[in-house]
Amino acid sequence: MKNSKTLFIAQAALIAALYVVLTLLANALGLANHAIQLRFSEALTILPFFTPAAIPGLFLGCLISNLLTGAIIWDVVFGSMATLIGAIGTYLLRRCKWLAPLPPIAANTIIVPLVLYFAYHIPGSIPFFMLTVGIGEILSCGVLGILLLLVLQRYKKYIFPAPEK
Repeated sequence: MKNSKTLFIAQAALIAALYVVLTLLANALGLANHAIQLRFSEALTILPFFTPAAIPGLFLGCLISNLLTGAIIWDVVFGSMATLIGAIGTYLLRRCKWLAPLPPIAANTIIVPLVLYFAYHIPGSIPFFMLTVGIGEILSCGVLGILLLLVLQRYKKYIFPAPEK
């Protein structure tokens, strides 16, 4: 692709679509929502390490996923914002691959438990939800995300080509 704007939009759209598909898969398996969450799609939160197009892609993917899985408005808004904050943080830490998964882990571990407690009124405590959501984020962003990063790093010039100016 010769146009950098076209490449940016195409990458963002593809990332959003992948996020939705992976979230729907986790949701079908009963892993995407509630106190214990393991969204395979959260592994994609390392993609801002490779391209800034991942930031809107992840945000839109999370927003669409939350709408499709029947989340309430507060979850749609704040869950998507947590993903956006995490994606921006990953982009800012892109010089160190080992730190790339930390922003989405932190953002989701702080924000999602508040949504579970105050919006859904799920029985339990905020520290308990921070533990359960945090474990899910460590597994999906930390473990799966780093594995994905290591694989993609080998092929980044093909998957995330530098736009021609």
